[in-house]
Amino acid sequence: MTTMAAVDIGAQSGRVVVGRLDGGRLGIEEVHRFPNQPVTAAGRLHWDILQLYEQVLEGIAAAARFAGDLDSVGIDTWGVDFGLLDADGMLLGNPVHHRDRRTEGVMERVFARVPARELYERTGIQLLPINTIFQLAALAEGGGHALAAADRLLLVPNLLHYWLSGVAVCERTNASTTQCLDPRTGEWATDLLERLDIPSAPLRELVAPGTVLGRLRDDVAERTGLGDTRVAVPGTHDTASAVAAVPFRDARAAYISAGTWSLVGVELSEPLINEDAFAANLTNEGGVGGTTRLLRNVDGLWLLHECRSAWAAEGRTYTFEELVSAAEAAPALRSFIEPNDHRFLAPGDLPARIRTFCLETGQPQPDGVGEITRCVLESLALKHAQTVRLLGAVTGSRPPEIHIVGGGAQNGPLCRWTAEAAGLPVLVGPVEATAVGNLAAQAIALGELGSLEEAREVVRASFAPNVYEPSPSSAWLEATERFESLSEPNGQREEVWA
Repeated sequence: MTTMAAVDIGAQSGRVVVGRLDGGRLGIEEVHRFPNQPVTAAGRLHWDILQLYEQVLEGIAAAARFAGDLDSVGIDTWGVDFGLLDADGMLLGNPVHHRDRRTEGVMERVFARVPARELYERTGIQLLPINTIFQLAALAEGGGHALAAADRLLLVPNLLHYWLSGVAVCERTNASTTQCLDPRTGEWATDLLERLDIPSAPLRELVAPGTVLGRLRDDVAERTGLGDTRVAVPGTHDTASAVAAVPFRDARAAYISAGTWSLVGVELSEPLINEDAFAANLTNEGGVGGTTRLLRNVDGLWLLHECRSAWAAEGRTYTFEELVSAAEAAPALRSFIEPNDHRFLAPGDLPARIRTFCLETGQPQPDGVGEITRCVLESLALKHAQTVRLLGAVTGSRPPEIHIVGGGAQNGPLCRWTAEAAGLPVLVGPVEATAVGNLAAQAIALGELGSLEEAREVVRASFAPNVYEPSPSSAWLEATERFESLSEPNGQREEVWA
């Protein structure tokens, strides 16, 4: 039996999961959970990376107490954000949050030096202001003192792996989110960086998911009570790990990694970079096993989280189960929002913004918790379906079914309504896909599994999906037509973030 610990850190929280691979089946158990609270200091929004690292150590120690010896540990997080180290390996400052305002206006100034179409052609990554290349350009514009002092750039999970193992490398799936990597050569696009006065020297060694970095550092082993545990690199971008755990039964199927964001995509054997992909602002990100994740970002269940927070501020506290129940009792297919509209990106009074959007677009304003929640969930379902159709048009292959994994897989109405909106079967699970994919890549690194397909066979054997079949409905066809009118490019309503 192989015993591993997966550390999965998202934008709002993190957890540590112990996985045991035995006889072709994987069992998992969560042993530690912790919040991820960004900190604003001197007008700059930072990740509290040292506190996150402390929680990683606490979680690994909890895994050791729960399971005894661990064969390996690996970490995944979000993409794009990074820390800079000096020549002594010391952190030059807390990583800045990608939602910090330092990148405002930077994209336009970058495009004046490297045109948008050329940047997409070289990197295959959707053009978003949060991308690492725009963060680095903002640093360079501000004088570049930290960049000048930097000996190495490490993305957030790679920085945490460095502190665990003493080995400083960047893993490819997370590196692919930076817009600094050429997906065709698999190397850093240093010439692009030089045109933007960004030093390329700190961008160094790249490794693939499924790489063993070495043993835990002595101080980490002592702190956690572990001995011969190895640091095994998974797909360190959380979506890469989630997609690795999708138990595809048809390679043409679409997937939705549903949570705070819905990442809607298909898996390809190589990048798809052409005019249609550029016009659709699709991103080509690296996957486990040398695959490519062609996907688009949809603002996801964060919308419901923010509505819930706004109601709580008014003294009305609801569980998510209560909200879903209220939504199912509300009138169907009445009003919709464009989830990626810019007004829904920032925290605040989302219920009021939803009502305003509906008023401005000539729709009935949803009234009450149930109607607003139903508006959000039906709109997400319609956006999922729209994006799946877009992927089919760009790739020339209509997905025959959709897999939904991640926390959103627990939301029955969202899964059911996605099936209805798309007119396709929806297979749901595993809910813990990111941790499962993280553990699967570690097992590949340890030699316990031979390939991504073998890992997916283990997932199929270990986690049975729920299936939602669509039923023919003229109401959903009519709703799709109304929703499409809200998303027309000429309306300039949509703005996609990660």
